[in-house]
Amino acid sequence: MRQKLQQAIKPLFKSLFILSLVFALAFSQADGALAARSGGRIGGGSFRMPSSGRTYSPPGGGYGGGYGGGYYAPYPGGGFGFPFLLPFWGIGGFGSLFSILIFLAIANFIFQAFRRAASGGDNEVTYSENPSVSVSRLQVGMLASARNLQSELNQIAETADTNTPEGRAEILQEASLALLRHPEYWVYAGSGTKQARLNAAEAEFNRLALAERSKFTAETLSNVNNQLRYAPPKDALSAAGGDLDNPTRLISEGPGEYIIVTLLAATLGNFQLPTINNTDDLRQALRQIGSIPSDKLLALEVLWTPQAEGDTLTSDDLLAEYPDLKLV
Repeated sequence: MRQKLQQAIKPLFKSLFILSLVFALAFSQADGALAARSGGRIGGGSFRMPSSGRTYSPPGGGYGGGYGGGYYAPYPGGGFGFPFLLPFWGIGGFGSLFSILIFLAIANFIFQAFRRAASGGDNEVTYSENPSVSVSRLQVGMLASARNLQSELNQIAETADTNTPEGRAEILQEASLALLRHPEYWVYAGSGTKQARLNAAEAEFNRLALAERSKFTAETLSNVNNQLRYAPPKDALSAAGGDLDNPTRLISEGPGEYIIVTLLAATLGNFQLPTINNTDDLRQALRQIGSIPSDKLLALEVLWTPQAEGDTLTSDDLLAEYPDLKLV
């Protein structure tokens, strides 16, 4: 009887052991996924078209000039009466051609006047109200031993002017240079560009930025629209389970290995990053995005993780959060 009872219980114990092992593995991986991760962010820009350099004035300097004086001299009485219309209908030889030109000029003038009135009465007319915009993303995965890079990005964030086009172009240039100076640490990279009209480009840009920011537990350093903010790692990471005695350390027991830097740029016109398959492609992409002029750069985001010194990503984190990156 006892032997039969033992034989019945043995499979039950085996099943319980397997279930406990499964639960242990599941919870251990969940702990790793909940590891605290610091992030840095520099951003700014606007998707409103600036007036300088993209507007033009109507020919003739506005309402005051262009079509008076000598044009009406051959026709006594002037104005837009019968003498003007008579040559237009083929009477008057050379005058008829003259009248056609005048008629076309006045028609264009009236059209531009109505257009100005519809846009608010400015003396200038928008050249392109909904131009094409390129939204580009370039990501670089580097060995965590590139400690100087974190310091350089921190310094850029602390001193950057994110409120002016010139300041934003300088941020993009300096961040690209910081990456170009450390090719010995390059491991992974990826790039992509999408074309959109101005009225849809902002949504695409925000989508990409939010996707990257959501990978951070906390933004421990940010400078967005000249609002510089610090979040001490102890306060930012402890809520996610960080080590309070050593707040810059991840709760994951595995060693940290990587730093990820993301460059996002919204550019007027057609801008295309190369597909990255090797270090030469990555070098070319960094040079291209770093040389975008200020009058073409609508908005930018520079994001990197981890930001806190000593805080790094494991290879498991990188594969889980950045599956599109390629080895270079």
